[in-house]
Amino acid sequence: MAAAQLPIIDGGGSLPRVRADATRNREKILCAATTLVQERGIEHVSMDDVARAACVGTGTLYRRFGDRAGLALALLDEHTKRFQNALISGPAPLGPGAPARERLLAFGEHYLDFMDLHADLLFAALGHTHDGGAPMALYTTHLTILLREAAPHLDGPFTARALLDAVSPGAHLFARRRLEWPLARQKAGWRQLVAALSAPPPA
Repeated sequence: MAAAQLPIIDGGGSLPRVRADATRNREKILCAATTLVQERGIEHVSMDDVARAACVGTGTLYRRFGDRAGLALALLDEHTKRFQNALISGPAPLGPGAPARERLLAFGEHYLDFMDLHADLLFAALGHTHDGGAPMALYTTHLTILLREAAPHLDGPFTARALLDAVSPGAHLFARRRLEWPLARQKAGWRQLVAALSAPPPA
């Protein structure tokens, strides 16, 4: 009697293909979304618009990114990583190796540059919320540590959050578009604020 033919078991060979398809879909979606945002602005781009441009189902888009805010954060991912890497391990004074006060000044200067390029996407992702996920938690911790050295008389966590509120996406867009403040004025304001906060308390 002929030996029974056992079924061939797929040892996971389809998994890399599934992952590759998912990666390709993600790249298509981000490419299409980037183009639409550049053409129209994020405020005029819907999830349906992106799905059509990327030739994927709307369900795929929502499964991958959750919602429009998640998509906006994904579009900023590489820019955010570059800024964070500079903060953690880049050259001083933004990176380690400079006095705390100098690093506070450098953070504001560079963060305002970052905000000026990406405030629309950040506002689409965060709105007026104070919960910006891992990036904002990192910035809050970073500023808190610097403030403990540069201004130990202050409540570090509270002051760190207050500083970040001053340069939040909503505050930045309001200052630039409604008040028509130039970026240089915002940077000067940050320097003055840090100088005042880090001044020795009165006797």
